[in-house]
Amino acid sequence: MKPSRRETLALLAGSAATVLAGPAQARAEPTLSEAARGAGIVFGTSIAADTLADPAQATLYRREAGIFTVDYALKFGALRPEADQFLTADADAILAFAGPIPVRGHTLAWNESRPDWLMALSTAEKRKALDRHVDETVGYYAGKLHSWDVVNEPFWPGHGLPGGFRDGPWLEAFGEGYVERAFRRTAAADPNVRLVLNEAMTERWDETGAAIRAGLLKLVDRLQDRGVRLDVVGLQGHMLPQYPYDDNGFSDFVAELATRRVDIYITELDIDDARFPRDVAARDAMVAARYRDFLSAVLVVPAVKMVITWQLADSASWYYHGELEAHPSASRLPRPLPFNDHLQPKPARDAMLAAFGSRRA
Repeated sequence: MKPSRRETLALLAGSAATVLAGPAQARAEPTLSEAARGAGIVFGTSIAADTLADPAQATLYRREAGIFTVDYALKFGALRPEADQFLTADADAILAFAGPIPVRGHTLAWNESRPDWLMALSTAEKRKALDRHVDETVGYYAGKLHSWDVVNEPFWPGHGLPGGFRDGPWLEAFGEGYVERAFRRTAAADPNVRLVLNEAMTERWDETGAAIRAGLLKLVDRLQDRGVRLDVVGLQGHMLPQYPYDDNGFSDFVAELATRRVDIYITELDIDDARFPRDVAARDAMVAARYRDFLSAVLVVPAVKMVITWQLADSASWYYHGELEAHPSASRLPRPLPFNDHLQPKPARDAMLAAFGSRRA
């Protein structure tokens, strides 16, 4: 007889001490969560519902992470693929699995999560859809989440719009005011949840990164000037090797953000190794060096309170799945995360431990 969801979750929780028995569990060094806590920060990972179906992966995530971000189950299109649907089962299962581990909600207002039915609405109907989505979703999870990425990726200069804003249904419905509206409604629906403005590509040291950084500073200032509660600015940290980086310059930007009296979270950290050597050892060493250099620079800023990788094991990464979708027989698979596809630690994990240790020192 097939076990129920509740029985499956109980089995996963109860097996945490035994599933990963072997070399990975026998390591004397601290977990990533323990090392981060020693440095005065929280370490976590994104997590998807399919993680729960793999007991070994579930145990790894529970062991190493001090917080979870719901990967995609709370995005608008996942919750509401049709206008009359509100599909919470996957996110509910993640919360049940997490138990005492806090969970972050991701994300309420993102212009890229736009099912066809939403785009077919009139402007007035889109306005009602955002209000309903925020009120209903935040209300449903009120008191259950640590924080919400209220607005995700508000900027994309490539769309050529005033202020560099990202085009999409919410910008079309409200203009730039959708950001303030989403924050105010989230705060009203759950006064105790932490409110996060989450942005991508701020670490890129090119014209695009510079435009996004400038726009983000102006947006934070505008929200605060208007009395909007903003607790955290999230900076994603998807490292793409085709773009230039200046870790010290980025650290200065993070310090400038911190003068706005907000906490800083690194929310979606991973390293795309697509342009690194094919040799696994050489590639892993370059990925590890990127984690070490980036985190060592960023963690100098006291306002950085959290570091979250976008998934924890290579086989769960969006890069990994994307490569297999495009090339089902690919032999060179991405290795962007601290654990490999067999859930064993890689040099990237050691680099992260070292970076956490340097902040503690």
